[in-house]
Amino acid sequence: MADVGSAGMPGGAFAPADGAGRGDEVETSSGISRALQVIFAVAESDEPDVGVSELARSLGYSKTVIHRVVRTLVASGFFTVDERTRRYRLGPGAVSVGLAAIARLEVPSIAQPYMEDLVSRTGETVTLSARYSHQRMYLSQVLSPREIRMAVPLGQLFPLHIGGSSKAILSALRREELDDYLDRALAGGRSVISREELEEQLAAIRRRGYAVSRGERQVDAGSVAAPIYDATGGVYGAMSVCGPVGRFSPDKVEEFGTLLVETAATVSRRLGHRPAAS
Repeated sequence: MADVGSAGMPGGAFAPADGAGRGDEVETSSGISRALQVIFAVAESDEPDVGVSELARSLGYSKTVIHRVVRTLVASGFFTVDERTRRYRLGPGAVSVGLAAIARLEVPSIAQPYMEDLVSRTGETVTLSARYSHQRMYLSQVLSPREIRMAVPLGQLFPLHIGGSSKAILSALRREELDDYLDRALAGGRSVISREELEEQLAAIRRRGYAVSRGERQVDAGSVAAPIYDATGGVYGAMSVCGPVGRFSPDKVEEFGTLLVETAATVSRRLGHRPAAS
């Protein structure tokens, strides 16, 4: 058995080859921490690029420290710098890392244990939907253990203005995307719902954090759904609890809604979503 040091790790796990001591480890750790803080500050900035002074003020470091960090990040390709303005933005290295992380995300696999937990807590079927442009699709489901239960058709596309999962996604679209969808979907008076009524429903969904449907898309079916966001801040899709409408009393709807909002937020974080500071 390996010796265990005071930090609870194998004694040789952090032993540097050149004999450097604990101080170097601490310095390396703090340097990585500062670099990550700078990266996130630039990534989350409202502006496309950020100056050293702004970074120093927002992070509480000296300009000398920030200069040292950003020089290293530029040299590694993580940042690019405009030599004229001396402002920094994410570079090809950051893009490469981000795209690699996204490519390795298997959202149904990530969501699966959270869906199973919801089924155990609600007793109803839980579904995961993804947005595809102006439609959405059920990707996966975990069925209720009850004899009478709801099952959804995986792989089938649905419009975004009918049903709980669809409206959860629709409510989370950015304003320009929402306007574009409504202009297309409600054109010519073909819809059974007016734009004004739908906008009111979407505002209510945003306020409470979840959508509710009783027999809207499927007769005798009830559902509660909350949006899931990705690393870009855009809506990825929705998670829902669904079952026979008779089991969706107002009390149950509120209970399921609270559970869904918490679970959807957790899955969103697993997908790299970082909510904007309020």
